[in-house]
Amino acid sequence: MASSFIGQMSIKSWRLLWGASPGLSQLLKPFRPGLTCVLAVGKKDLTDFPELVEDELEEQFVRGSGPGGQATNKTSNCVVLKHIPTGIVVKCHQTRSVDINRKRAREIMREKLDVAYKGELSEVLVKKRESELRKQVKRRKVNDNLERKKLFKEALASENKPGNDSP
Repeated sequence: MASSFIGQMSIKSWRLLWGASPGLSQLLKPFRPGLTCVLAVGKKDLTDFPELVEDELEEQFVRGSGPGGQATNKTSNCVVLKHIPTGIVVKCHQTRSVDINRKRAREIMREKLDVAYKGELSEVLVKKRESELRKQVKRRKVNDNLERKKLFKEALASENKPGNDSP
């Protein structure tokens, strides 16, 4: 009896929490007509990608190619996923497992749909640009350090020349 009371209490408190949170209503609004977004809890990188509707996907299993010999050439474990409304096609043959390839193909499809729907504001492209900027800054720092070392060595070499006698 006590456990059912606690269960009912937690459900009621969850409903109160859900209804009382003003920020959640903003998160649940559709981002474009017919396209809803899902916030993946616990995954840093997949925060705002569109949800895949299985009715809009066409899935095929074809034979893979590449290294692996008979294990990949004779089994149909390569997943080809097509999003019918946009025409985006994803082919995934990263592992020998069909289930893992299906999961990864859907992750890739979500990223591609995010890019297709949001364009330059897509999370994938924003993170890619940020990464490129960080790499450029790092490369610039490395080049500056190399230049400073070169100038320092030249200054030391000019000081230690036999013609330069300082009092």
